[in-house]
Formats: sequence, structure tokens, C-alpha cells
Amino acid sequence: MFPSILIVDDEPSILQSLSGLLTDEGFEVITANNGYEALKVIDTEAPDLVLLDIWMPGIDGIETLKEIKKNNAALPVIIITGHGNVETAVKATKLGAFDLIEKPLNIDKVIVAINNALNFRRLEEENRFLRKKTIEKHSISGVSSPVQALKMQIATVAPTESWVLIKGENGTGKELVARTIHQLSPRAESPMIDVNCAAIPETLIESELFGHEKGALSGSSTKKRGKFEMANTGTIFLDEIADMSLVTQAKILRVLDEKKFQRVGGGRVLTTDVRVIAATNKDLEAEIENGSFREDLYYRLNVVPIEVPPLRDRAKDIPALAEIFLTEAAASNREKRKTLSSNALEILTKYTWPGNVRELKNLIERLAIMVQKDTITVRDLPANLSDQKTAVSELFSIDGMEKARIAFEAEYVRKKLAAHDNDVAKTAKAIGVKPKYIKSLITANKG
Repeated sequence: MFPSILIVDDEPSILQSLSGLLTDEGFEVITANNGYEALKVIDTEAPDLVLLDIWMPGIDGIETLKEIKKNNAALPVIIITGHGNVETAVKATKLGAFDLIEKPLNIDKVIVAINNALNFRRLEEENRFLRKKTIEKHSISGVSSPVQALKMQIATVAPTESWVLIKGENGTGKELVARTIHQLSPRAESPMIDVNCAAIPETLIESELFGHEKGALSGSSTKKRGKFEMANTGTIFLDEIADMSLVTQAKILRVLDEKKFQRVGGGRVLTTDVRVIAATNKDLEAEIENGSFREDLYYRLNVVPIEVPPLRDRAKDIPALAEIFLTEAAASNREKRKTLSSNALEILTKYTWPGNVRELKNLIERLAIMVQKDTITVRDLPANLSDQKTAVSELFSIDGMEKARIAFEAEYVRKKLAAHDNDVAKTAKAIGVKPKYIKSLITANKG
């Protein structure tokens, strides 16, 4: 299919000669004598590109360009004029014209300009398609009430410039929420730069965030751009924000307030224009109380708080998530897609998922690889999932409230330990008991 070109000019000789030349070059040509006619043709014929004369009776080329861009922002327009000047060129460019060519027209220049404009439009369409696919890939899956509420929050805050603080347990998908907000924001064409605050050593975090000049650090033979510099005009995602030291928190707060910083070892002041999205799995208000997080930084970041629900609160979404992960695993491993038996799916739905969506994804991927049959059954599930129903039944079969309470506490602690990577100190802090108490329960329930 040949690209269609709309030529808009009030001079019949221009329409005739240019139409003939472009037809010979393989384009489909449509013509219009004035701006009003051009707008009607665009609505009915949907051309791929417009060659638009500036000086015409009725509405001139500039006014016609304004009207075209109102409803056809992606349609490339090349201005042709015999009265070209800097002011006209600047005005046309600001209104969205792709290029401006002066009369008398050089056909070679016209062809180059047309091909450049069509190539640019094709790239824009590809980018829009890829962005749409990226948004779909990073979309939050699920139909449960908590997820619907989460999607509504994201849709509301994403188009704004507001800073966001995402809270939620490990594995709930906080980074996915951050990426979705960025992809739906006005800054989507600029980068989103991740900063894992828990993974960067204290001695290097200033260099990571603000960059350094050549020779500023031991062994640094080149200049390095920091995360804030790379994220300029885009989004910076400060993950695990609560794991930064108080010293680093103070430095971050200063940059967020002043929007200025210097590279390590540098004297030049750099400015930054970033949207900040932060995330944490900790209770920041409790961290403030115990002196490990700055209150002023908390209020700076906590403009729009978003809570990501744990998987146990959105069990209705587990079947859909399992299907997505099975499809992804099949595509990744280039194997036939496996299915879950109804009994296996029922057990997955009733499990409490201390590791949340990440735990479910990892399990499905492992089962897709390790199970040789087409259908994954209850027998293929790990013991801690398939035995869960039995464990609950045993709790209800215990005679005596005190014995039942002790058994429940032991099971509860076991699940919380699993959620905190078997770290006794972290688990104790999370559930509000002494580490000694957890150790005593572990000892009492061995064997």
C-alpha cells in the first residue's frame, strides 16, 4: 500500500506539477485548494502526510495547521511557502509542523522531507505500540476488591506530578506499581531509574546517587553520572527507602528540597527535575519513633501513600496470576503450556503465601520446569502447601483452649519466620515479641 499525500495549495499549477511528480515517485496523491477543503479531506480520506501552503485565502496555513493538530496530532505536516521567514518557521514548528520548505520547490528536497516525516511517524507508532505492550506487561493483574482499589489509586495519581510512597510486604509487587505509575505518567518518555537503597554500601551510596568526578574516589579513572542525573526529567524509584542510614537520608532530603547537587569531588552545581517514587516494607512511623528514619524525609515522600495488598488478602486473584505465570514460563522455556488441576488450584488459593506474589511466581515457574506431565496435580505441590489443610484441621481438633493457643502461636510464628527469611530478630520486631520468645517456641516444637 502506497503512502497517501494531501497537497494543500491555492495555486493550480503547484497542485498539478507536484501531484504529477509525487505520483511518479509512487505516492497516492490527494489535493485541496484551501484550508476548509483540506480539513474535510483529512476527516474522510485520512492521508498519511500533508503538504500545506502558508499563504491561502480563507484560513491560512498556520490556522489550518492548528485545526489539523487539534484532532490529528500524529499526522505529519510539512509547510511549503514562498514567503518563508524565521518567525513563520518558529511558529509552525511550535504548532507541530514537521518541516518547512520554501518555494520554488526542489523535488529532491520535497521527497527527502516526505520520507523523513513518514519514517518519523512510523517510529512514533512503533514506540506507542511498544509503550502499550510495556504498560500491559507491567499492569497489575487481578479482579479482587483490593486490586481494583489499587488500580484506581494508580490511575488517579499516575497522570500527576505528585510524589508517591508505596508500602507493602516483600514480594507484593511494589516495583510493579512504581513502573505502572511511571508508564502512565507524563514522564513516560524519560527514564525511570531504580535505586535499591538496601543493596548499596554506605561508602558508595553518595557516588551512586550523585555521581563522581574522575579521580574523586580510589580507583575511579573516569567520571560517573549518578542516579539523580540519569533520572533527570524522568522518575527516580527509591526502593527500600527505610534501609538508608540517617546520614544518607539527610543528603537525599537536601537534594529533594533544593533540586540541586554536586558530584563527589566536583564543584559544579547540577540541577535535577525528577518525580520521586519511594517504596518500603517497613512501618516508617515506627521507624521514626525508634530514631532510625527522619520524620522530615517521611513527610517529604509521603505525598500520596499507596498500600499494596498482600496476596492472602486477594486470594481471588490467585487463579488468574497462576495462569499468567504458566503462560510466561511456557514462553520462556519454549515448552508446551502446562495446566493446574482444580484440586491443586484450590490448595494454591487457600495457602497464605508469606512470600506473596513473588513466592507464587517462583513456585509456578519451578513446577512448570520440574513437572514432566501436562497437568500439575496436588502430588506435585510442596508439602507445606498440600499439608496446610491438615494443619488447620489439627488445630481445630485440639482439646483445650490453652493447648490450641500454643499450637496456633507456633504455626503463626513459623509462617512469619518464612516471610522474613527465617530471621528471628526481624520476625520478632515485625510481630511485636522478643526474639527469646520465638526461639523458645522453635525449641519447644522441634520434632
